[in-house]
Amino acid sequence: MNEIRIGTQGWNYEDWVGPFYPRGAKAADFFDLYSRVFDTVEIDSTFYAIPSEASIVAWRRRAPQGFVYALKLPQEITHLQRLCDCEEVLERFCERARGLEEKLGAVLIQLPPDFSPRSWNALESFIPLLPSRMRFAVEFRDDSWLGEEFCERTLGLLNSHGVALALVDSKWIPREVSIRLAERMKGRSGADFSYVRWMGPRVLTEFSRIQIDRNREMAEWAAAFEILRGGVGTIYGYFNNHYQGHSPGSANLFKRLIGQKVVEPESLVEQPSLF
Repeated sequence: MNEIRIGTQGWNYEDWVGPFYPRGAKAADFFDLYSRVFDTVEIDSTFYAIPSEASIVAWRRRAPQGFVYALKLPQEITHLQRLCDCEEVLERFCERARGLEEKLGAVLIQLPPDFSPRSWNALESFIPLLPSRMRFAVEFRDDSWLGEEFCERTLGLLNSHGVALALVDSKWIPREVSIRLAERMKGRSGADFSYVRWMGPRVLTEFSRIQIDRNREMAEWAAAFEILRGGVGTIYGYFNNHYQGHSPGSANLFKRLIGQKVVEPESLVEQPSLF
């Protein structure tokens, strides 16, 4: 049975108060409210530093049963060390992440836009270092990795170690490329899961409502999910505010498209008792 988890990239946005979080909600309430609507979230803060043990304990305790987190691998590994000489940092991060126990979904390895196939040796040496009992997905931001010259080689390396290729809708890797890869990898992925991210141009400055019509793109992604479901057990998908202007709205729109039950934001408002 396939498991599809759709959520957003982060939850701590003041602009969501009113259209998503109830009016008057405080930042301290945001996660508890969010987790009543979605069963997963991608955490960005781990990109900037390995989370403290206290943070891991708090995340694990606050998440309801069945909720999972996706964490970003620290930029110290991906952007500063560029996957080289980072065994000690990787080990510390993974040990900390394991503290989430069953509430750890996957780890995203987001590579910088200037990390090109010229760095093949670094990638080839790094991937085998990843613990086999954790789920990892790699997001490339140089499309050369996925072009005709390198694609088979890239996918072969990831597949041989059970690592997923993150499929994205972004300025770096267009939707068309990712959907074509989803079709190409049908039944051939070495990972038991897929990881999808929706991003958009950073021109929007407030995130209280959907401002960009992406119905056509959403329909294409819904069809792609049907393909992905045939090859993996779990699909994680995360919307960014910039994709349409309001990521909770985008996530719920997509959940409707793929036939998932949607928890309406209005249900978060506490109704006064009649008695």
